[in-house]
Amino acid sequence: MSTGVIIVLIVIVIAAAVLAGAAALSPRARGALGGGGLQHRFGSEYERTVARHDGDTKAAERELTERLKRYGSLHDRPLEPSERERYTALWTAVQERFVDSPGEAVAAADRLLAEVAGARGYPDGDRREEQLDALSVHHAPHVQGYRRLHSAALAPGTGSRDGAGTEELRETLLEARALFEDLTAPARRQPSRAPAKKAPAQASDRTEGRSHHPWRFHRQHAKGS
Repeated sequence: MSTGVIIVLIVIVIAAAVLAGAAALSPRARGALGGGGLQHRFGSEYERTVARHDGDTKAAERELTERLKRYGSLHDRPLEPSERERYTALWTAVQERFVDSPGEAVAAADRLLAEVAGARGYPDGDRREEQLDALSVHHAPHVQGYRRLHSAALAPGTGSRDGAGTEELRETLLEARALFEDLTAPARRQPSRAPAKKAPAQASDRTEGRSHHPWRFHRQHAKGS
């Protein structure tokens, strides 16, 4: 191999390394795991983590980046229709129980959410912090409601005169319900390859979506207690 060819090969290798480094340092690449990307992905969970680190954004971003590396590739398991029906019925019972026993209902909802998350493939309820961290990667908009629910369930005197008030507990339960609905939502169906069969599949999805949560939890449920 001539000296000229060797020099050309060296130049090509160096150029490729420079381009790869530039790509890694581009705003888009930095945003994937950098501050802006993390803040966009985690939302309020980002602010919570920064506050927990006393405003140290670098420490908070290191923690959130580690969460992404640990749980980002987690593929949760869809629920079977029978499981969704059972969990939906249990949540409905929790809301009905709230009318007479707000504190007990909140505690039951906390346990139920932990069970559903475990059934979906997240760390089980015995490892609650790990479960919350994993959920924050995939359900960031709603994980704070679960955190509030868990804190309320553990608070002394929950539902009593000296504990959290009924209205506060109602709001907490409503906030946590968003995560419950995410976790129990029917799995999205793949589009049918045959155009003639596509319309019936969509109609089935719409019907299933309407019947998924037949109940609603409004202010009067709390006031009726």
